[in-house]
Amino acid sequence: MKKLKLVALTTFLTILAAFSLKADAAGIGFIDYQKVFENYPFAMQAVKEIDSQGLAIQQYLLDRDKQYKSIETPLKKQNFEDETKRAYKAKEEAFLKLKMSKEEQIYNKIQAATKDVMVEQKLDAILSDRIIFVGGLDVTDLVIQKLKNGKY
Repeated sequence: MKKLKLVALTTFLTILAAFSLKADAAGIGFIDYQKVFENYPFAMQAVKEIDSQGLAIQQYLLDRDKQYKSIETPLKKQNFEDETKRAYKAKEEAFLKLKMSKEEQIYNKIQAATKDVMVEQKLDAILSDRIIFVGGLDVTDLVIQKLKNGKY
């Protein structure tokens, strides 16, 4: 058992040393994802679209609340509530699908642009700026520029 642990530890240290030597040769980049997101026109348009649909749902609820107050009988109120719940649930599901879809599209486009920058800059990896404490190459502006060029 001790031999297995020793072999595993030696292998791990060898791989770690090889990676660190290779990382020094080519380099590690980092990206400020939030800055890229805020400067990416497609992302900003998606945020506006998501916000617009969210506001439409809020307006729907306000309108339904006004209509509810004008209903006189308990049976009609109950039917109205059931109808409103069903419609609200459908609207909410559509909203969540839109939001998830847009977030995935944005992430995939940013990731594709980042991969291109990684290849162009001959980097081994690009990490989040939250992970990097010292060192590395900031490629945030290169990714923003690539996204604004319209390929993604």
